Amino acid sequence: MDVKTFDKSRLPSRHVTEGPERAPHRSYYYAMGLSREQISQPFVGVATCWNEAAPCNIALMRQAQAVKQGVAHANGTPREFCTITVTDGIAMGHQGMKSSLVSREVITDSVELTMRGHCYDALVGVAGCDKSLPGMMMAMCRLNVPSIFIYGGSILPGNFRGQDVTIQDVFEAVGHYSVGDMSLEDLEELEQVACPSAGACGAQFTANTMATVSEAIGLALPYSAGAPAPYEIRDKFCMAAGEKVMDLIALNIRPRDIVTRQALENAATVVSATGGSTNAALHLPAIAHECGIEFDLFDVAKIFERTPYIADLKPSGRYVAKDMFEAGGVPLLMKTLLDAGYLHGDCLTVTGRSIAENMKSVKWNDKQDVVRPATDPITPTGGVVGLKGSMAPDGAIAKVAGMENPSFRGPARCFDSEEEAFEAVSKRAYEEGEVLVIRYEGPRGGPGMREMLSTTAAIYGQGMGDKVALITDGRFSGATRGFCVGHVGPEAAIGGPIAHVRDGDMIAIDAEKGTMDLEVSEAELAERAKSWKPPTGKFASGTLWKYAQQVGPARSGAVTHPGGAVEVECYADV
Repeated sequence: MDVKTFDKSRLPSRHVTEGPERAPHRSYYYAMGLSREQISQPFVGVATCWNEAAPCNIALMRQAQAVKQGVAHANGTPREFCTITVTDGIAMGHQGMKSSLVSREVITDSVELTMRGHCYDALVGVAGCDKSLPGMMMAMCRLNVPSIFIYGGSILPGNFRGQDVTIQDVFEAVGHYSVGDMSLEDLEELEQVACPSAGACGAQFTANTMATVSEAIGLALPYSAGAPAPYEIRDKFCMAAGEKVMDLIALNIRPRDIVTRQALENAATVVSATGGSTNAALHLPAIAHECGIEFDLFDVAKIFERTPYIADLKPSGRYVAKDMFEAGGVPLLMKTLLDAGYLHGDCLTVTGRSIAENMKSVKWNDKQDVVRPATDPITPTGGVVGLKGSMAPDGAIAKVAGMENPSFRGPARCFDSEEEAFEAVSKRAYEEGEVLVIRYEGPRGGPGMREMLSTTAAIYGQGMGDKVALITDGRFSGATRGFCVGHVGPEAAIGGPIAHVRDGDMIAIDAEKGTMDLEVSEAELAERAKSWKPPTGKFASGTLWKYAQQVGPARSGAVTHPGGAVEVECYADV
């Protein structure tokens, strides 16, 4: 594309490259080896979440180089920078998990600050781990400069004595070991083979769920979400993204042109159709918030209610992300949903074309059984459901994919932290038929709304996954299975009903009806509330304290600022 196609006078980088008064600014670019021509071109921020914290992120630096080649090839000037990630698999099961959801906000804020501070004209964001995907997409919508999202890719499945395994199997093996069903030697062998390559957790956990979302919502190139991290084709997708973002600059196609309410509904549809992570019900409202769109937990749940479950993916099914990519990728999934009337085909995407136009040449692959036709689903309703009732007036979310019984009723056994619950589970100090309640783990109460995979996986590994239920104002990993309900709101820290539950209270959950009720009278709950006092926070300073002061309810995405609805001027128009 001819550099003269770009009108620098309307781009943010004019503030650092144009006119005699910007000579000091240009001198810094000359110091980094840029030519006069490169300085005169649009500046494209290439943001990655590269680090050595986990395999999810380890390949992102390599992929960023391919993005930069694409930008340069299309007569743009790439400027690479990194931001943080907190990797859930390593943060899980201890105090480190309080940092996970908070990191989503830090990622968004840090990308915004880097882009604003240096006046970059467009953004290609490369992310690999759970919170970094929504964090990067939130930044794109907040800044509203031409943007393309690129997923770093999933890990390949491990192999344990001839069987494919994922990190989910390792977490559940801890439960097997705790009840004597697995030896320490077998556990050690499993942990060494479960994660054989770079890439994010391989099943339809949160990373792959949000990667699927990136295509459905229109911010990622078709097929780019599915290829595993080690596959060479990932670099081709990255280079294509770098080239394509230059077209978006020329055409002035921005994220808020793409991320409409209909696009958000498309995103929720693919989450439910794949039995994806319940965390999507937190991240989609947060992305909507950046665009000034009201789209909360109940809006997500409405889409879940009408969407068939069609992708046979772990943790509830048989296959991993690599298998779906090789069967036809996210476009195969979207094609059958579109043909059956479950997607809005007229939504714009980063290709410059609509969803329907992108899907026009996609052919059904009848030689695979990873994805079923939408007209012949695994189950007629989605793999994730929303719940509401006296236990959760502000809603809750549950994954029901693979569950035989959609209802549960039992006496409560209450814990005021994940550590208390995990200790009881490790000692098998709970009974079949109980509803385990973990509270004070919400966005404010945690703070940070921890995931409970260590606890839920241990329960499942003990063979009790379908014999107890677990509810929390915290979150669940995308790897969680069993009767688990998260995001219960209002959270305990602000006096929601979950704060007033006592051991032995009966709780009834019905996923088909979408209800969750505490069988205690309103009068009794009001009496209990009189003697309740909010817990003293463990953090009186630092990032977690600051987050707890600002964070809103899970129903609205656990966001920390007023959002696009009250914005006076967005960055793209400065």
